[in-house]
Formats: sequence, C-alpha cells, structure tokens
Amino acid sequence: MTVNQAFQYELDPNNRQRTGIVRHAGAARFAFNWGLGLCKLCLDLGRKVPGSFELHRLWNIWKRTEVPWWAAVSKCAPQEALRDLAKAFGNFFSGKAGFPRFRKKFEDDRFRLTGAIKVLPRHVILPRLGKIRVKEDTGKFRGRILSATVSREADRWFVSLAVEVERADPVPVQGGPVGVDLGLKCFAVLSDGTKFEAPKPLKRLLRKLQKLSKAHSRKKKGSANRRKPALALARLHRKIANIRRDFLHKLSTELAKTKPVIVAESLRVKDLLKAGHGPEWDRRINRAVMDSGFGMFRTMLGYKTEWYGSLLILAPENFPSTRTCSGCGTAGPELPVSRRIFRCGTCGLEMDRDLNAAKNLVKLAG
Repeated sequence: MTVNQAFQYELDPNNRQRTGIVRHAGAARFAFNWGLGLCKLCLDLGRKVPGSFELHRLWNIWKRTEVPWWAAVSKCAPQEALRDLAKAFGNFFSGKAGFPRFRKKFEDDRFRLTGAIKVLPRHVILPRLGKIRVKEDTGKFRGRILSATVSREADRWFVSLAVEVERADPVPVQGGPVGVDLGLKCFAVLSDGTKFEAPKPLKRLLRKLQKLSKAHSRKKKGSANRRKPALALARLHRKIANIRRDFLHKLSTELAKTKPVIVAESLRVKDLLKAGHGPEWDRRINRAVMDSGFGMFRTMLGYKTEWYGSLLILAPENFPSTRTCSGCGTAGPELPVSRRIFRCGTCGLEMDRDLNAAKNLVKLAG
C-alpha cells in the first residue's frame, strides 16, 4: 500500500548555506505577512479573501518593483507560504482554528520547497541551497519525495521530507479490542487495567522555564544580553517538546502493533481548555492539557493503526464514558474532575473512574 510518511534530519550547513537558509525563511515569512495584511484589508473592505492562486498572482506582480531580493531565493518559499495562508483562512472560516496571526522572526522561521530534492548518504540536495550535510545517517530513507520543509528549533535547523512510500500490506494484529481513556492524572488507562504514566516534561521543568523567562524579560530589547536567555529558553522548549513527542510515539506504536481494535475518545482540546472552576483552577488544568499532547497522540494513532494492520475507532463526542456505569449501563450525573472513584447508585459498582470509562469505550467495538 502507498502511504505518506515524513523523514526528518538535522542539517549541518556551512556559513554560506546557513545564510541562504535564513534568507529563504525570511522570504517565506515576509510573503506570509504580506498576504495576511492584504487579506485583512479585503475583510475590512467587505470583500472576499483571495485564494492561494490569486495571492500568488498578486505577489508576482508586486515583488518585481517592491522587493528586489526576490530573485535570490527559490520561488517555492513565498509560494508555499501563501498556500499555507490560504489553508489557514480555510481552517478559520470552517471553525477549525482561530484567525491567522503574523509570523515572527526567530519564532516562525520555516519554509517549504518542492522540485529537485534528493537524498544522498549524509547529505540532502535542496533547490537554490545545494548539497547540505545532515547529522544523521540517511541509509533508511526511501520513497518519492513530495516536498521538503526546513524549520528552525532554537539554534538548530531541521529538514522534514514528505515522502510517498510503498509499504507491505500489514498482517492483521491478533487479540481482543481495547478501550483507551485519556486523562490528566494518568495519561492513558486501558480497559484491561494497564496504565501509562506521562512524563509531564512541562510540569517537571516548569521552575527552570519560569527562571529563564524571568531572566529574558529583564534584559533590554534588542541587546545581545537578551539574545542569550532567549536562546536558552528556546532550547528548553525544544527539550520539553522532544520528551513529549518521544513518549507519544513509543506509546502509539506499541498500541498499534499489539491491539487489533483501539477505541479512543474524540477529545476536543479546545473544550478541555475551557474546563475548570475558577481562574487558578483553569490555569492548572490548561497547563496539564497542553503538557499531555492529546491531539498529537490521536493523530499518531490514526496513521499508525493503518500502517500496522489495526483499527482505530473514535467514540462520539457526546459519548458519556465517564459517567456511565460499565456494569449496569446506567448514566449518572457529571463527575467533578477531583473525584477519582466512580460509584454507581443503581448497582453499587465502585471503580477507578478512568478504568470505568475505558471499559465503556471498549463496548463500542461490538
């Protein structure tokens, strides 16, 4: 079967290549912000927001007289940025995301390239940038390259290659179905009683993060002293994200390889962020939700179950898994977040609330 997959490598560019990468990232950011300003003007005038094709046509007319540096970068960088902008507005109008925001230097340094992209042993070849060394071995790379996205994480540059890969048809996984309840106290509880504790990197490194943030805020804007704690802060954010991503990849792979049918909740992270009982409580819940990565985990389960021959079933958004008794099926009132034990007033069942929810979920597998 044919699947889309990504291969990511850390780049090791020389000074000339690093300058070219920064120039391409700046061109993509500039084109995105230029298009966003134009779209906001159209909205203020009551006109329709232009699509990616119209934005690119207007950009080609405008750039020849206003930005003389356009010839020094690949045309793909601004073109793909405008496509991202059109997609962002599409998500906004459909209610999937908020209004697009302007990209900032050092925070949104990324660009995407298409065309003549090749992978060699320990090197990648990118349009207009040439042959760039990578820090990892590329021996496992395979497939037809669709695009390459270059992005900055703190002081490092990475290239992510979107590839079309031919994979062997998976062998069906043997065993019984399992329900997966996601929570804040314990990341995942399976219907067979297995529990998976999250590393919670943000909670663990929060004090250090606050200390670096305070040091950064006290430095004068634009000074060299301000750039030093900014880099340290970005490195810490990268470390937190890597710990979280590593845990989610390992858990999702284990479940997809060993469980034939996985029934999970259709959690909406936006709704979880609105939960709570007061400003202080909301802040703690929001931080825990963002530290968990529920949305990323569900995405990983989605494509990995296809790769490894298992099936993912998402419960309806209004399915009352937490307040329904897994023994008699009686639906009770909503449980506060602080109550960790489920008690059924009909049959008297007492059980951990997360395990009870997982047992309710597995029933949806039929």
